[in-house]
Amino acid sequence: MNDPQYVFDRPRLRQQRRRAAAGFARHDFLFRELGERLLDRLADVRRAFPLAADLSPYPGLLGGLRDAMGDSLGGIETLIETGDVRLARGAGRGSTQLVCDEEALPFRAGSLDLILSCMGLHWVNDLPGAMIQMRDALRPDGLFLGVMLGGETLHELRQCLMEAELAETGGASPRISPMVGLRDAAGLLQRASFALPVADVETLTVTYPDTLSLMRDLRGMGEGNALATRARRPTSRAVIARTAALYAERFATADGRINATFQAVFLTGWAPAANQQQPARRGSGEISLAEVFGAKGCGTE
Repeated sequence: MNDPQYVFDRPRLRQQRRRAAAGFARHDFLFRELGERLLDRLADVRRAFPLAADLSPYPGLLGGLRDAMGDSLGGIETLIETGDVRLARGAGRGSTQLVCDEEALPFRAGSLDLILSCMGLHWVNDLPGAMIQMRDALRPDGLFLGVMLGGETLHELRQCLMEAELAETGGASPRISPMVGLRDAAGLLQRASFALPVADVETLTVTYPDTLSLMRDLRGMGEGNALATRARRPTSRAVIARTAALYAERFATADGRINATFQAVFLTGWAPAANQQQPARRGSGEISLAEVFGAKGCGTE
């Protein structure tokens, strides 16, 4: 696929997820952890969401976490879980499942009160377009709440893989997906015309016995290399061995394990509505700072 608009090979991604589905429960800790944090944020919003959609890649995961939280998420009446039906877990309480793709949403404009997304958006080719679709699908004053992997994710593995491949082959092929930074994420919300946009970051550091254990976990999550420009040949044993040696040398803990960084970017935005709180117009302030701090400013005599 040579079209520069297509960074990710989506059929390859679906294939990876389907291969991982049978054993996903043994590797889903990151999805569960970030899903719980996402739902904790939702629990702070004290309002009803009669019709919600979950655009996460593994249908049923957020619904199961929501059921475990009980009444703290009572504001959702009906939850539509979207994605690949082959990856679906059992539908949770008040949930129904629908096959669709994040890049082509089937919802009518203004039909949803809430959209959730956990760990899917960093694989979307046209992310601005997908977010515009989500904003359009929300009713006025509807809420979008999502989490995706950010640009510092697996920086240790990126560095070691690149250096190992350069040393062993004289070149480096694309292996780790490009991911957004915090400023990029905030800009995406604004570009999609979300009101009251907020983007913030949380960092998780996970330890593994060795580099191979980390790579197995990534495959078990369905988070392997799905770049459209990836090399089609398998990674050589020499490259993997050198990567592991570099990783152990640079990022080992005191007990000999290795650290792996996962950066989670949380996104919050509201569909515009006339009754929403609005920021004050620039220059409209009526209180003088001199009156607040005194004529001599905030210094002391």
